Amino acid sequence: MATPAPFSRYEFLIAWRYLRAKRAEGGVSVMTWISLVGITLAVAALIITLAVRAGFRDEFVSTILGANAHVTVYSQARETETGGVTRTIPDYAEWAERLRGVEGVTRVAPLVKGQVMAVHQEQNTGLEVFGIAPEDLARIERIADPETAQGSLEDFPNGIAIGREAARSLGVGVGDVIRVINPNGVRNPFGMSPRINEYFVTYIFNSGRYDIDRTRAYLPFAEAQTYFNREGVADELEVNVTDPEQVDQIAPRLAVAGGEGAYTWTWKDSAGGFLRALEVEDTVMFVLMSVLVLIASMNIISGLVMLVKNKGRDIGILRTMGLTQGAIMRVFFLTGALVGTIGTLFGVIIGCLFAIYFDQILALVNGAAGGGVWEASVRGIYRLPAKLELNDVLSAVSLSLILSWGITLFPARRAARMNPVEALRYE
Repeated sequence: MATPAPFSRYEFLIAWRYLRAKRAEGGVSVMTWISLVGITLAVAALIITLAVRAGFRDEFVSTILGANAHVTVYSQARETETGGVTRTIPDYAEWAERLRGVEGVTRVAPLVKGQVMAVHQEQNTGLEVFGIAPEDLARIERIADPETAQGSLEDFPNGIAIGREAARSLGVGVGDVIRVINPNGVRNPFGMSPRINEYFVTYIFNSGRYDIDRTRAYLPFAEAQTYFNREGVADELEVNVTDPEQVDQIAPRLAVAGGEGAYTWTWKDSAGGFLRALEVEDTVMFVLMSVLVLIASMNIISGLVMLVKNKGRDIGILRTMGLTQGAIMRVFFLTGALVGTIGTLFGVIIGCLFAIYFDQILALVNGAAGGGVWEASVRGIYRLPAKLELNDVLSAVSLSLILSWGITLFPARRAARMNPVEALRYE
């Protein structure tokens, strides 16, 4: 007589029968159903956590790359004729032309930078002013987005562009006039006196990052050169590349193209500490959520141990009918594995739905809490998105199935080793 193949149809039928049996019939205990709910919630929590983590990193990096240079090229310090020290670039146009010739470079823009005080009526705030050509400003993705900005970039040459939070702090809108005070503005026989200019606010941008919108402003390049006493020079050149994630490979080539005395500073150099902290946090959160999945999976042991005890008579009968120890083990393994698999499936569905509708759920929670759940001034970005990634979902599913299936082996082996004579002695 041929021996049935492992995991035959009858083994699944018996396991499914035990899983559906009522407790009065010696079926699966309440503890097992609790473990199913636990696995569902743990897997859902793991998927949601991974989706929010991926969304936060994606938004954080996007706001950095969309409003800042991927690589900044600057000059080494040198002594001036008057004995001072400067890092300005007199031949910035030549540098820019050489940098544009590097493969992978998409944009090169000379900049003039300075710190100023902006004043409107009784309000004032500190700003970091970037002097930039209008055509270069129009190519900065997050700054030149017409859907989030106020005003028109066509009017930029006639005034100043400021961030949304800076405009709110000053209480100004497009068309208002602000005074910009440079403490090191005009040289006279008594030293330096502040330079005070008035500019129309022609453009208000929203970069997606609170710190940028709170402190940044843009002036036309020629105007900034005059205002900051940088006639004929630039402070640095900002460079954008096709693949910002591979910026470490292109930065050395940019330094060579810039020529002697050229140095580079990448976006990873400036944000590297925060990105490394995110990676550590990702690892810690994955471990913590994995512990929840493990705890939920371990509840399967309690349920299956009680099931094995209640089904001792059935095990004895099945053994006398010819079922091998392996078949008995597979029956109870399938019973526990079905709990883990069903819980994982429900967890994936709940977790994915939560991540897909995360914005609406967060808005609902924010409304119920009276606002302030996500504070941009603390978090740095205006929104907390969730981004579902296939690898994250597969990681959660794999972890849950491995733990739940692996733990099921212990009570299943106990059932297989049960002596049929002892099981039927008192029947």
